[in-house]
Amino acid sequence: MFWLGETRDEAIPEETKDTSSTASAVRQPTAKARAMLKELDIDPSRVPVSGERLSVADIETWLSKGGKPGKAAATTQTVNRREDTPAVAGDLQELSPESAGMLHTVAWHRDFAASAYLEVEYDPKPWEERAAAYAAEHKLMLSPLLPLMAFRLAELGRERPIINSTIVNGQRFQYTPVNIGFTVQAGAMLYLTVVRDTQDMDAAQFISALGEVQRHAMAHKLPPQEATGATLSFSSMARWNVSRHTPILPPQTALIIAHAAPKNSDKAVLGATYDHRVLTGFDVAQVLLALSRPA
Repeated sequence: MFWLGETRDEAIPEETKDTSSTASAVRQPTAKARAMLKELDIDPSRVPVSGERLSVADIETWLSKGGKPGKAAATTQTVNRREDTPAVAGDLQELSPESAGMLHTVAWHRDFAASAYLEVEYDPKPWEERAAAYAAEHKLMLSPLLPLMAFRLAELGRERPIINSTIVNGQRFQYTPVNIGFTVQAGAMLYLTVVRDTQDMDAAQFISALGEVQRHAMAHKLPPQEATGATLSFSSMARWNVSRHTPILPPQTALIIAHAAPKNSDKAVLGATYDHRVLTGFDVAQVLLALSRPA
């Protein structure tokens, strides 16, 4: 369901307004806000109110700053769109929390993002040489190639703020921090882990923070702040020799990078799924070309 287009709050009769100094911190939602709260399974007491009544804009601002719908939201949104159960016999099964989270991501992508995809081939040797030199300098046992590329993406997020933004209520919402999402496969579970406030880190600090987050993911013990709030993301399937994949945009982001294996040549592949409401193909091509070379 689209929640854009609310242009005004319904009028409140003067005699019904709460003018006392002890007015409730949870102000009466507008009709559209009430519907949105119900649809997304959000407790209104969690949402800061900017005016006399809680509005759709208040909810969207809260969501853009990391607020999350309730557990029933993703399932409810999808079920509301399905009027018929399959004609083949079967049973409904409850989703796991991880599957419900994935469903929420897909539903947001379907309902709100105007997604597009493009990719470029590049020579991976300069990045491989950079990673090898860094590993030798810092005495690392594992290659830091992907963390270094993700950190370069964080730098680009600072240099080109438009890629670190989204659309909220018909306006571009520019994020203050650069929170890098990084996909981690832990057994059968795929996590989008998050390293927050990368704008304040150097490469060594980022690699250390990402390593800590990855360890939490592998142990299936990610705290909420390491699993939510991505503003810009990086995904790689090169380890499985995948030469192309089109990742789904995380909610309220405009860009996720797709790193893949060479296509039967000495070239590797960088792609991007992006929100065309925010970015043009030219914008994204420039980011991919910049990311294809170490800084």
